[in-house]
Amino acid sequence: MKSFLYCAYIRILKTFPLHKINKILIGIAFSPNLKPNVFEAVRLANMFDAELVGVHVGEKTDQKITDLNTLLKEADTLKKGFKTIWQDGKPVDVILQTCTKENIDLLILGALQQENLLKYYVGSIARKITRKAPCSVLLLIKPSVKRFKCTHIVVSGLKDDKTEGTIRTSFLIAKALECKKITIVEEIKQEELHVTVNDDKSLRRANIAKERITTRENRRLKNILKDIDCSNISIKMQSIFGKRGYSIGHYAKVKRADLLVMNAPAKSGLLDRVFPHDIEYILSELPTDVLIVR
Repeated sequence: MKSFLYCAYIRILKTFPLHKINKILIGIAFSPNLKPNVFEAVRLANMFDAELVGVHVGEKTDQKITDLNTLLKEADTLKKGFKTIWQDGKPVDVILQTCTKENIDLLILGALQQENLLKYYVGSIARKITRKAPCSVLLLIKPSVKRFKCTHIVVSGLKDDKTEGTIRTSFLIAKALECKKITIVEEIKQEELHVTVNDDKSLRRANIAKERITTRENRRLKNILKDIDCSNISIKMQSIFGKRGYSIGHYAKVKRADLLVMNAPAKSGLLDRVFPHDIEYILSELPTDVLIVR
């Protein structure tokens, strides 16, 4: 599913100077999804004319080498070859160290949707990697050898310094994919209403407050969009009052979005404590493929 994401991301990063992709890292787990993950990564590397590096955390055996080489022969021929790193250790530490040592620009991790079923570089491992990764992270829930058309992209419109860049990236993706629909989700905490609903009068006050906040947020997003080429794309701005992360993830799932684009989480300090309230909701139950832009 959704190899279109790779093609789009490539075109984005070639035209978006902040995201030059020279080297891609894929976490190799000998799971049932190894073949589609490798095929997706190979296509992406070729489209970027980037070097592809694979890292396997675990024992290096003749059987694993044979299995991996067989898959690489079945995939498209890599323009710049394939480098494999075999290393024992803790998955999070090894992957993050490899990202830094190899100067990785994009990390690809295969994932399953439900956290209680996650086994390969997902769940708590994915949360730690995503939080600390020095590069953008692409999480794939249904990789495939074939490509599928992208019809709907959901992007976070959260009020944050990173949001403008993330929104711009999502529109570049849409243009590259000829995707005709983008929904910008504004997640708003219930506490911002400053109204406790206990009767009809307070309900009316709450509704008025919601309208006022929605108008304010839409104005902020329109200010961002005015300098972006939005031609031939249907744009919806959707305000959702609720928990950050959970709300946008649920929306993307219900609307069957092909791609969810999010800001990268803060790495450390006080903001890092906010992390469990936003991105972690997404990672605990991935609604679709997720691109986390750093």
